[in-house]
Amino acid sequence: MAGVRTGLLLGAGLMVWLLGPGPLSPYRRALLDRSPPQLVLVLGGDVDRERMGARLARQLDLPLLVSGGSNREYAEWMLSEERFNPDRVTLDYRARDTLSNFTSVVDELQADGVRHVLLVTSEDHLPRSMAVGQVVAGSRGIQLTGVPVACREDCTQEGRLKQWSDWLRAVAWVMTGRDLRDAADPDPAER
Repeated sequence: MAGVRTGLLLGAGLMVWLLGPGPLSPYRRALLDRSPPQLVLVLGGDVDRERMGARLARQLDLPLLVSGGSNREYAEWMLSEERFNPDRVTLDYRARDTLSNFTSVVDELQADGVRHVLLVTSEDHLPRSMAVGQVVAGSRGIQLTGVPVACREDCTQEGRLKQWSDWLRAVAWVMTGRDLRDAADPDPAER
């Protein structure tokens, strides 16, 4: 009987922790939020992603944010070719990798009241970017919906180790506000 009582108490405590206010509440908000998309976020690294993101944003009449994309001159030329309003695009070059694609913009998105983002990236990159993005954006109550861009012939699925290590880096960033890579090399400028 004592075991049943203990189990019930532990179960009730877990439910309060999962459903009550606390560290998981932003994730719950993001998971349950059914608001329409408010922004298209393109993870740079391939001009096909940027072109698809511009087309999608234009079709849905949403602002476009390109994180770590092609050089500014090319991006501006491509956006004009796609007839995308330059006042509705932000080109952000702070990101160094997939994790910083999210960490460099997520607080600004939250401050702007963004709750749902369409994430555009290559189909081989989408599983890892969604794993990282759901941790980082979810920590701010932002829902992500992935939009895959077809790969070229030479595209290969990213490995599970890379996906898991980036996911762990994202969890560490949410918990500490620092990237594990930066913690391992506290002053990369001294190299």
